[in-house]
Amino acid sequence: MKITITNSTKEFDITAAWRIIGQMLTNPQSVIGLSTGETTKEMHRIVSAIHREYPFDVSQVTLFNVDELTNLPREYAGSCYTMIKTQLAGPLSIPEENFIMPPTLSDDFQAEAREFERRLAERGGADLQMLGIGMNGHIGINQPGTPFESETWVSPMDPDFEARVRRETQVPADTILGGLTRGIRNIMHTRRVILIAKGAHKAEIIQKAIQGPVTTDIPASVIQLHPDCEVLLDPAAASLLG
Repeated sequence: MKITITNSTKEFDITAAWRIIGQMLTNPQSVIGLSTGETTKEMHRIVSAIHREYPFDVSQVTLFNVDELTNLPREYAGSCYTMIKTQLAGPLSIPEENFIMPPTLSDDFQAEAREFERRLAERGGADLQMLGIGMNGHIGINQPGTPFESETWVSPMDPDFEARVRRETQVPADTILGGLTRGIRNIMHTRRVILIAKGAHKAEIIQKAIQGPVTTDIPASVIQLHPDCEVLLDPAAASLLG
């Protein structure tokens, strides 16, 4: 496991953006997994800005997100499809057939999970996963306690996140919300993983995840076992590392 600590948050965003661009340039047929949230928004903007200024061929690049919300309209601004489409897939003009995302609404999410993995597998599997980490150590939407052998499935949301989504969407109380997420086994089968975190609020969980024991109590700790993993941090997120 390689640990990279940048000198500033700005440098973190630029470095993370170039990890994505570098993968695209090295392998123009790359299958790249993304994550959404405050950590990734600026790096996606930088990727789009560089591509706009210095165009390079992304016509055969495949993008997907590690997870997607369930039982909400895809048009919801917080859906992973909408965020990645707005931040990256749209600005790079990634063909729709090369933007692989499960639907947010379905009568059979188990079938959708299998189809999601089938579509990635037929392209040779994922080459790179930019992987965020939650405050409780979740990766994708694999919450604490998720078995490491889990395969792509629909997981419950973090309670605080679910409460926020319900406030924003006014979804009926009897609607069960969750997230279709790549399982931990699927994430670990990605050829290269970059765990990304910035901000002091991530410092404690980062220290536990990469310097503590490998445990399902902190799903992100499993990346210590990945054969090609980089942990990319800004100074604040790295502040508690020994």
